[in-house]
Formats: sequence, structure tokens, C-alpha cells
Amino acid sequence: MQKVSVLLFLAWVCFLFYAGIALFTSGFLLTRLELTNHSSCQEPPGPGFLPWGNQGKPGACWMASRFSRVVLVLIDALRFDFAQPQHSHVPGEPPVSLPFLGKLGSLQRILEIQPHHARLYRSQVDPPTTTMQRLKALTTGSLPTFIDAGNNFASHAIMEDNLIKQLTNAGRRVVFMGDDTWKDLFPGAFSKAFFFSSFNVRDLHTVDNGILEHLYPTMDSGEWDVLIAHFLGVDHCGHKHGPHHPEMAKKLSQMDQVIQELVERLENDTLLVVAGDHGMTVNGDHGGESELEVSAALFLYSPTALFPSAPPEEPEVIPQVSLVPTLALLLGLPIPFGNIGEVIAELFSGGKDSQPHFSALVQASALHLNAQQVSRFLHTYSAATQDLQVKELHQLQNLFSKASADYQWLLQNPQGTEAALKTVIAELQQFLRGARAICIESWARFSLSFLLLHLLAAGITITTPGPFTVPWQAVSAWALMAAQTFYSTGHQPVFPAIHWHAAFVGFPEGHGSSTWLPALLVGANTFASHLLFSVGCPLLLLWPFLCESQGPRKRRQPPGSEAEARVRPEEELEEPLMEMRLRDAPHHFNAALLQLGLKYLFVLGVQILACTLAASILRRHLMVWKVFAPKFIFEAIGFIVSSVGLLLGIALVMRVDGAVSSWFRKLVLAQQR
Repeated sequence: MQKVSVLLFLAWVCFLFYAGIALFTSGFLLTRLELTNHSSCQEPPGPGFLPWGNQGKPGACWMASRFSRVVLVLIDALRFDFAQPQHSHVPGEPPVSLPFLGKLGSLQRILEIQPHHARLYRSQVDPPTTTMQRLKALTTGSLPTFIDAGNNFASHAIMEDNLIKQLTNAGRRVVFMGDDTWKDLFPGAFSKAFFFSSFNVRDLHTVDNGILEHLYPTMDSGEWDVLIAHFLGVDHCGHKHGPHHPEMAKKLSQMDQVIQELVERLENDTLLVVAGDHGMTVNGDHGGESELEVSAALFLYSPTALFPSAPPEEPEVIPQVSLVPTLALLLGLPIPFGNIGEVIAELFSGGKDSQPHFSALVQASALHLNAQQVSRFLHTYSAATQDLQVKELHQLQNLFSKASADYQWLLQNPQGTEAALKTVIAELQQFLRGARAICIESWARFSLSFLLLHLLAAGITITTPGPFTVPWQAVSAWALMAAQTFYSTGHQPVFPAIHWHAAFVGFPEGHGSSTWLPALLVGANTFASHLLFSVGCPLLLLWPFLCESQGPRKRRQPPGSEAEARVRPEEELEEPLMEMRLRDAPHHFNAALLQLGLKYLFVLGVQILACTLAASILRRHLMVWKVFAPKFIFEAIGFIVSSVGLLLGIALVMRVDGAVSSWFRKLVLAQQR
């Protein structure tokens, strides 16, 4: 069997596995079609007139703006309990003292002194909890795909409709300062920008100090409509030290001082938004779906009264994407086309002096606009692809039609009671929450295509004659040793357990603007065991020969030569040939390598098949995105790394075997002479 034929055949088998993995990935992981449609003021989201007679007024849009300006302070990895007010649970005893608790005291003071001007929410984040995916959600109101987690190293421009696009279309001046991820997501979108490199997680101060250098002068200049400041110090401190380190207390205290300074500079027409894009684990990492990772803080404040009542004792839990339609309507902008978030209704109550009936009517109007936009998105999306469940979609549309009809009736009959308005509000909220649920569920469906290709690849067998056969037990043990080494070196198949510090091995000062080198270093650290064992797999063919006894062995004598052997006893013994026995049947060696490669691929394939079966059977389990989806991703990448390493190892052994064969032929010719 020719060497090239062996490599090509193994490569073809690997391709079958790759195709199966790709098919399963497209059918199982959170995937969706990204629509390029955009909302506009000239196209209302649905039939009927706009509230308050906005349509046709100069500069008016779906709803009259309540604020002219917004300051968005994004504190990366601001976990909810970092901002949660601290109260003593036992009278006379102080609250529990941890470095990250109670350091944002300005939030608590504002909530106590101006309860109608501020709110603190627990922002529920959708996984994956990586920065780029969270920025997409915070600007589009949609759900970034799960597989996009790999793009956290190299961000790409957002093509979907988003808040930044709507702001620039409306002629608003958007000024940004902070994490340079925004530069790639929104190229050329800012009227002024100050970008700082975000990848060096060991640097706690460069980005934050750079922001502070420009933040207050920019606010005082007044040359902005939307000011975005993305601080990274808290996130980097978590990665470097963890949340329980004293440095975390210093960073949070610095952020508290920033919030105080901003509050003092706010004007009545300005809304302050302080938000975390995600949380962090007890070790300071993020990326998965643990409670600490998906729980972020969201704080809203305005010098003018926003809410008709004081805040509840326990902050309300809202989906993170709810911020998108809320900000859009508060600023008088169209809601981004692909948004599936629900407006925060209490922000449309009209303040503490508003009448209950008027407040309920404003809330119903905001929710109805939001529901019209989501209904339009569902209709457009279902026409472009068949991802959404038809039966559930039909039920949602019926619910929306009823709620919309009730809302239109109330607008035409102002004598409608407050109770009727609350019923309409409940119906609209039920529709919006159901729409978000159907999108999450429908974008995580399982495809059986992978199983067919996997069975096809696994069914390929080859029988090898000759002495070179590695038993199945040895091949299985070798593959299991690779997995055991993965775990024994401190790795786990979850995103928070990735050894991010490996990105700085040999580069303690960072990599500049490069993202590929740190990604390569982290990948090499994570999948080193897969690579080493797969490259070394062909050596299993040589091991039995290397284990031959090092002592002499008796040479077999031909019949009738016993007497001659007694005369020359020194020639009875010979040294073991060991790996040189491969020269006894060189024509079987390539076939033996092919058989070994197929066995190893089969064992690896069984591992990933078991992983896909577990993920598919438990795809509706609560832990699917925390355990099963990350496990599948790690197994898939591990299989690709192992298969490439196996091909390299077999090619190397073939090259060495070719050189030894050439040398052996020359040696035999020399002896014959």
C-alpha cells in the first residue's frame, strides 16, 4: 500500500467526521439567521396610529423622546452583588465584610435619598457570558449565537440593526471611550472615540485611566448626545486576582467615585445608565452559565423623577436585552429590527406625580410598540427560514392580535378603566416573554445528520495481514490517557476553566494588538495532551519490538548442523533485532499504520458520538448551555486537533521508515558485495 494512499484515505475519513461535527453544530448550538432589515421612523412597526400623535411631527418617531442625552457607563464584569446595597440581616451586627461588597456606596445613597429618580435591577444575562456577545446583545436586543464565543478573540462588525446605527441615522453624536472591541463591532460609527487595547488582562489601570483622562472634559464640553465609557479594570482584576482580592475593593471604589462625579454633572435631560455586561465566577472568570456569571448589575438614574413609587426591597430581575428597546423609546428612536427584548415598563410611568390611569396608558403604548416590532420580526424571520415552531408561533400571533385589538379599543374609548389597561399590559408582556422563549428554544434544535455521517465513518474497517497489529485495548487506553492528561493538568471542558494566563507565557507585557498569538498559546495549553498523544500514536506499532528482551537468544539451527554448532558455540547467540524486525515484512507496515489510524479515529469518534448523544437527549435540560454544549465544543475541537496530530504523526513515521528502508537496502547491498 502506497504511503500517499494511506494518508489520503485517513484524511477522507477525518473529513467525514468534520462534516458530521459541522452538521451537528449547525443543528444543535444556538444558531439563527441574522436579518439585515432596519427599523426607521418612516415605517411604523405595525398598523394603527402612533401614540400621542407623533406621526408627522418634525423630528418625531415612534414615541416622543423623554431624554435628549444618555451616559452609558459599562463596567465590564460588574456582578450584581458588587452593586447590591448592603443591609445588616441581624440587628446590631454589621453586614458581611468581603472585598467586593458595599464598595459602590453611592448607588445605595441615591436609592435612599432619591427613590423616585433611580432603580437598581438584577440584569439576567444570556450565555455565553463573553464580552463581545454581550455587547451584541446590549446593542441589538437579540441573542448572539453560542458558537460566537470563539470570536471573542477577533470581533467582527455587527451587520444587524442596532442602537448605535439608529443613533447615527438620527444624527446623534455618539462619543466612545474604552474597550477597543467596539472599534471592530462598530467601525466608523462614533463622532469621537478613544480606544484602548483590551486583551492584556494583567493590566488593571491603563484602560480605566485613559477613560478618566477624557471622560469629564468630554462631558463638560457638551459636544455629545450619547457618551459611552467601557471600563475594564474590574474584569481584569477578576481575571488576575479574583473577586476576593483587596485590589477588587480598590477598583470598585474607583468606579464608585466615577459614578459620583457623573451624577454631579448630569443635567435634567440626561439619563445615566451603569451596567455590567456579565458577572464572574468565584475565581474571577466568565463565559459559562453559572448564576454568578449571568447575574449583572443595571442601575438607572436621572435628575428628574422617573418612577411613580419607591424601589422594591428586592431588585427586580430583568433580561439584559430589555435595555435595548427601553433606551430606544426613551431617546425617541425606532427599536432595532431584530430586538426580542421587552421594555422596562415602569420607566414609562411619567414620574411620581403622574396619575395612575395616565401612567398605565403610557406603559401600554410603549409595550404595544415593542410588541408590534417583535411581531414584525417574527413574521419576517419565519418567512426567511423555518427555524421557529409553527404551532407556537401561531399561538403567539393570536395572543398578540387579541392584545393589540384590546389596546386599540382602549385608545378609542378613553373612559376605559385602569383595570382594563392593566389587563392589556399583562397580555402584551405575556406575548413578549413568549416570543423571547420561542426564539431561545427554536434556535437550539438538534439535527440527526451528524449521526448518519458518524456511523458511515465509523463503519470503515480494514483487515491487515502480517505481524503488525495493535490490539484494541492498547488503542483505547492510549486515547483515554490523552483525556486523563487533559484533566490531570488542571483543565476542564468549560469556558471559565480555560487557562487564560497561558496567553502571556513568554510575553509578560502583552502582545500589542495581536490576537492570534495569544489565542494560539491558550489553544496549545488547552489541547496539548490531545496533540501529543495523537502525534505519538503511531509509536504503538514499535512498542512491542522495543520490549524484546535485551539478553541473548538462541539461534535456530538447520537440520544436521548440531555437530558444527558444538564446534563453534560462540555463534549460537544473537542480539535481539527489536524494531529492525519491521524489515521482515516492510510491505505490511503502511497497511498497519492505516489500521492503527482508523482504530484511533474510531475510538475518538465514539467519544464525541457519546457527547453528541448526551447533548441531544438533554438538549432541553437546564444545564445544557453550562455543561453539555461546552463539553461538545471541547470534544469537537479536541477531535480536530487529535486527527490533525495523527496525520502528522503517521506522515512523520512514514518519512522515517522510508529513510530507514533506504539505509537498510544500502546495507544489504554492501554486505552482498
